[in-house]
Amino acid sequence: MLKSALGAGLLSFPWAFSKAGGAVPAILVELWRGQGAPGLLLSPQGSLVFLVSGLAVLGYAAALSAQPTYQGVVRAVCGPVAGKLCELCFLLNLFMISVALLRVVGDQLEKLCDSLYPDGTLSGGPPWYADQRFTLPALCVLVIFPLSVPREIGFQKYSSILGTLSACYLTLVIVLKYHLQEGSLSSPQPPRPPRASSWTSMFSVIPTICFGFQCHEACVAIYSSMRNQSFSHWVAVSVFSMLICLLIYSLTGLYGYLTFGEAVAADVLMSYPGNDPVVIVARLLFGVSIVTIYPIVVLLGRSVVRDLWAHPKRRVAPLADGPERRSRVALTISWMAATLAIALFVPDIGKVIELIGGISAFFIFIFPGLCLVCMTGSQRIGPRKKAALVAWGILSVLGGTFVCGQSAALAVMGLLH
Repeated sequence: MLKSALGAGLLSFPWAFSKAGGAVPAILVELWRGQGAPGLLLSPQGSLVFLVSGLAVLGYAAALSAQPTYQGVVRAVCGPVAGKLCELCFLLNLFMISVALLRVVGDQLEKLCDSLYPDGTLSGGPPWYADQRFTLPALCVLVIFPLSVPREIGFQKYSSILGTLSACYLTLVIVLKYHLQEGSLSSPQPPRPPRASSWTSMFSVIPTICFGFQCHEACVAIYSSMRNQSFSHWVAVSVFSMLICLLIYSLTGLYGYLTFGEAVAADVLMSYPGNDPVVIVARLLFGVSIVTIYPIVVLLGRSVVRDLWAHPKRRVAPLADGPERRSRVALTISWMAATLAIALFVPDIGKVIELIGGISAFFIFIFPGLCLVCMTGSQRIGPRKKAALVAWGILSVLGGTFVCGQSAALAVMGLLH
């Protein structure tokens, strides 16, 4: 659960704090996220309730439907129309996440290559073999592609701890760098953070927050792989994971913003000098973590593509080993080539996050709310309890619709400007 949530979004939280006009407004938005209307209580408890309730609903729906994938659960509980919409949103979201992951890896490769050369030796620009237009495709061909081709990715159970540790190390580095800085960073310590100019500027960080906390897409697969699938155990895992994520994201965003102020980059590691050994270790750890996340996204993407190709009345039939391998390799090559081409031309990860944030609202709020409403209608429970659950599901859907519409409007306004 932690590996699914603590990904590339962690690097953008200081940038989100600066977009909100300061650390305090951004924390308020983080505590507000997903609660459907600004008038609701701005509290950590309310925030975690909405996040954990979505995970709890999806886990219960997975147990009820016996489906191992997110889109399969939505299809079984909410019907084929909702299932097809979920598949389309899921595919688009996974594709854009892949672009964001490669964009982050490219940024870290660029800084790592810069650290190999003393200051002043790259006045004419980096050599061709140090340019990310060469290093990123080379990394994809030599490392990421072999990791993404296999039918199963069981090795991820060993790399999950690496992703969590790299996120914790990055947070520790950002906090210590703020307290130990002596004018060596690219930007001086800013004064007291200003207030946000309006609610609009505060809401502009919601796409980043949704992108950061989006572990919901993988939660059904995680639940299906657990030995202990009791509902209480699943809720405990969800609560503990979200508490850790809230702590790590808040510390990273707060101290990253306090260190660089409004000058912080969309990828906070790009704001640090390339020759700092402590930051170099953070780049390496986070880069390796991102490289191991990419195969998971490709695996999920292949499964969704096969579901979309299948006829609605007959799902995908098992293929023989030969045709299945050729299909898997072709899908992996096509996926990687398309995401790599876009990642090389995107100026920074912030542009990608603005697009992903709105789509994430479907999986964090809208589809869990629909599942709750549909499941409640088919269960024998008391009228008061049923009314409360239906109201909660509708509130979740409305909140997700607001977040999705607001994020789409921000993305369109950004393109127009």
